[in-house]
Amino acid sequence: MTQPSTTPTYNLKVIIQETGIKPDTLRAWERRYGLPIPGRTDGGHRLYSDYDIETLKWLIARQTDGLSISRAVQLWNNILEQGEDPLTAMPYGGSVQSTAPLLSFSEASTLDEIRQTWVAACLQFDEPLAERVLTQSFARYPLETVILEVLRPGISEIGDLWFQNKATVQQEHFASALTIRRLNALLAAAPQPTRQGRIMVACPPGEQHTIAGLLIAVLLRYAGWDVVYLGADVPLSHLLETVDVLKPQLVVLTATLFRIAAALLEVAVMLNDHGVAVAYGGSVFINQPSLRDFVPGFFLGDSFEESIATIDRLLVKKQSPPTSKKPTKAHLQALAHFRQHQAQLEAAVAGEASGIGLDPAHLNFANAHLSGDIEAALRFGDMQQLNPELDWIQQLTKNYAVPSDQLGHYLRAYHSAAEQTLSDKGQPIVKWLEKISEA
Repeated sequence: MTQPSTTPTYNLKVIIQETGIKPDTLRAWERRYGLPIPGRTDGGHRLYSDYDIETLKWLIARQTDGLSISRAVQLWNNILEQGEDPLTAMPYGGSVQSTAPLLSFSEASTLDEIRQTWVAACLQFDEPLAERVLTQSFARYPLETVILEVLRPGISEIGDLWFQNKATVQQEHFASALTIRRLNALLAAAPQPTRQGRIMVACPPGEQHTIAGLLIAVLLRYAGWDVVYLGADVPLSHLLETVDVLKPQLVVLTATLFRIAAALLEVAVMLNDHGVAVAYGGSVFINQPSLRDFVPGFFLGDSFEESIATIDRLLVKKQSPPTSKKPTKAHLQALAHFRQHQAQLEAAVAGEASGIGLDPAHLNFANAHLSGDIEAALRFGDMQQLNPELDWIQQLTKNYAVPSDQLGHYLRAYHSAAEQTLSDKGQPIVKWLEKISEA
């Protein structure tokens, strides 16, 4: 590939002949956007290079694609910021050729097609293509549109493919990493706040899935709010001291898993007792609406659009959080009893499961997850809240061709061990295990 010369050589007449651009338009582009950047003769006359000619043809081609000149310049600068030459990264059809497949808006003119191209690039581990798709999308569409119509549903689709065993965990992690990196870059580049009121966005203890919180933080920042994003797995220790320093008008928490919802509940209770308003959301609260009854805070809604509207409303007009339920004394006693006997219980499970043929590493993994889910159910005061989690696990094992009887064997072993190690205080757990293992 031959790089166009950057030596100033041609006068204005040659540029007009080569590009068809009008002199007044060319001067306006130079003055307003700094493109191109001509050299000067000793007498002050403009001189242009081959690279300047290619730059002008590139900008004109982007206008043909439907971009305004300001958007075309923004796209050019975005590609430069990624350390690439726009003429190489996104050729306009002239002499410079692409070294990788690129998204063309003439071929992918709808948001659905753009999203499909991005998903395909992620599944192929094609980082340059995936990044160019987003760069071009942000140049053509408003930021909110790209986030809500390309990134959010795109990463969700890849997650669904993983669940169905149609994508590997490596593909899902690759796409998540690209998404998080892009969102962090957008957050860092956001303009200064223009609205009164600070919002703290955080993931509760144990939550490693940060995309939902990051999406909310970015959308709020570009809506003019002062947002402090704390990231994943925010511990309870020193949280109140952090709140006292930041003095947020609202703390936003997100959770994806059932056991993380219980951690979010603990954070929300602590903040509510401290007089801090809490708003919360996440897929687990959408899939299991009854969990919301226990959280002393405001549910954000079923979509990101609704979440932003809810936060706007809460900051404009202060409201008291809805009354929340509390777990019964029996459930709290069962929780304390379970924690006290957990090691003994899991040792008994290992003994009961020795004849099942479960790999010890898999057994330890299953114990850790079930223990966390049992604790979460007790915190929410209802062991039946665990049933949707088991349904999800059962479908997951089916999708991954795990023998269907493995889960049943494991639950029966767990039930038998619980009967041996837990006293009357653990009856909510034992009774639930009995019903589930029979089913």
